[in-house]
Amino acid sequence: MTVPLNDPAWLERMYNNRALVPEHMDYLQRWAQDSAQVRARVPCVLDVAYGAGVGEALDVFPPAQAARTPAPVLVFIHGGYWRSLDKSDHSFIAPPFTQAGFCVVVVNYALCPGTPEAPVAIPHIVRQMEKALAWVAHHIAAHGGDARRITVAGHSAGGHLAAMLLTSVWPLIGAGLPDGLVRNALSISGLHDLEPIMHTPMYQSVLHLTDQQVLQFSPARLPAPEQGVLFCAVGGDESPEFVRQNHLMQAAWGSHFVPRSQMLPGLHHFSIVDALARPGHDLHHMAQNLLRA
Repeated sequence: MTVPLNDPAWLERMYNNRALVPEHMDYLQRWAQDSAQVRARVPCVLDVAYGAGVGEALDVFPPAQAARTPAPVLVFIHGGYWRSLDKSDHSFIAPPFTQAGFCVVVVNYALCPGTPEAPVAIPHIVRQMEKALAWVAHHIAAHGGDARRITVAGHSAGGHLAAMLLTSVWPLIGAGLPDGLVRNALSISGLHDLEPIMHTPMYQSVLHLTDQQVLQFSPARLPAPEQGVLFCAVGGDESPEFVRQNHLMQAAWGSHFVPRSQMLPGLHHFSIVDALARPGHDLHHMAQNLLRA
């Protein structure tokens, strides 16, 4: 498929998920309310600094039951086109996984465009996510997690970041970090080629993507990692462009590294996040399968 990069109106129709889902505010408000209730009633450690920069904090939700062996770790990265939302909107994802015996970490990052004094762009956020995962590797054992079994899941922009973390060269990022620090990843409605975003005025005015950044920070344009597995999922009711973006990773990295690239019927860009937190749903099973691998 040839993407009409010179047609900004078409690109906005494809990528403006809030316009595609008129009831999106109902989802965002419910996520925030449910998440506040989770933080009030579920054991958790909140606003842990993984760095000294803006947005460099995370929340940890230990496994519900103590176990004799450390628990696999799910790190969740929120979406919002790298420019909106917050980890506090997504605490509701944790309980179905902690009750199943997993440790959950929900991370924050600085939002684009930042400020004139401290601008934020996608490369900066990728580096922040690497710092967050380094913190997890060094400290998650104190919360019952197994640093050797880390799965990263992300939604939309977070799906992009999750896929990018599979390509990170961890020993060069920090002393003592192992190759394959991120064991597996799940990209949910992920953005894997940034070129269309660079040509969508409503996002480019905030993200300020360059041609070089598109080449360096589009997972679908990078070589497959030497190890790790990526699952990709997209809602069947999402735009044709999000469906195309979902399939890009299997085409780029091959079915060995991306064995599942699935379109889930009946879900749009917001309801698919609910599906992740719904035991029994195929998307929830996909995440658990990665965690148990």
